[in-house]
Amino acid sequence: MQLQQLAYFVAVAEVRHFTQAAELLRVAQPSLSKQIRALETELNAPLFSRARGNITLTPAGEALLPLAKRILADVDTARLEVQELTGLRRGRVRLGATPSLCAGLLADVLRRFHDAYPGIQLLVEEGGSRDLVKELTRGSLDLALVILPLHGDPPLDTAPILREYLVVASPAGADEGGSRTAMPRRSYLRIEDLRNRPLVMFRSGYDLREATISACRAAGFEPRFAVEGGEMDAVLRFVEAGLGIAVVPSMVLAGRPGLRGTPLVLPDEEARRGHHGPGLLRTIALAHRKDVDLTHAARAFQDLLMTFLLEAGAAQSLPAGVESLLHA
Repeated sequence: MQLQQLAYFVAVAEVRHFTQAAELLRVAQPSLSKQIRALETELNAPLFSRARGNITLTPAGEALLPLAKRILADVDTARLEVQELTGLRRGRVRLGATPSLCAGLLADVLRRFHDAYPGIQLLVEEGGSRDLVKELTRGSLDLALVILPLHGDPPLDTAPILREYLVVASPAGADEGGSRTAMPRRSYLRIEDLRNRPLVMFRSGYDLREATISACRAAGFEPRFAVEGGEMDAVLRFVEAGLGIAVVPSMVLAGRPGLRGTPLVLPDEEARRGHHGPGLLRTIALAHRKDVDLTHAARAFQDLLMTFLLEAGAAQSLPAGVESLLHA
């Protein structure tokens, strides 16, 4: 089995067309087909079904695809690591982060890293925590900022670094008596206050979606969705337009005067705090695969991020609703 064969296989699997895959890879189509056939012969199993010109993966192809992607990603990482060791002063960091962190914190960290290491390429993937865990496990990312606890048992090392508070976002100018999206003007809200309220809900893959649904069900009711399937910016815009309310990290409301954020507490938390306190929170961790050593570039980013958070926490300069869990 050759790396070239795996690359050809992945290309065909992604575009589902031999000629288009050959054009993308800039190779002759007969050569690509020959390598695919050689790979199938070695594996003693067909990888594609070619019925009536429609290219689909066979069960063997479905099983091989994630493994092939991971192998190719690891080889690419190894190549970059060797280049760094030979003093070429270049490298790459593939970082995943949730939308709230991309909007409220990450830009300053990336700017500082770029100033310190201008030759390092930065690739940032924004997405829900569960999606980022999958990409990290597959080898598509070097590091990711994810939400704890992780679901399942992915082979990842995690280091808690931040605490992020959640609020109920609602239109700032809504009149409580005259709008279905207006929320009671209190210092905090209970999960029960979301009953029968139209919610703007994130797409699947967002930890916030699962956390909100679970909290509502634990309180004895099913949440009612006005709109669902959006990314962070779309969700906030839908709330501003009066379509519904949403549970979001407090930091994403900075610079949005059209939204009001009210802390959200769970019933047991409310009793424990005597109806006071900052509200519902979640823990953010920096994660990477256990079975793959970080490249020099990824380690440099990890060190710089930790230093940044230590300094920002000591200076109390983190975005509103965010606390550092790191201590000098």
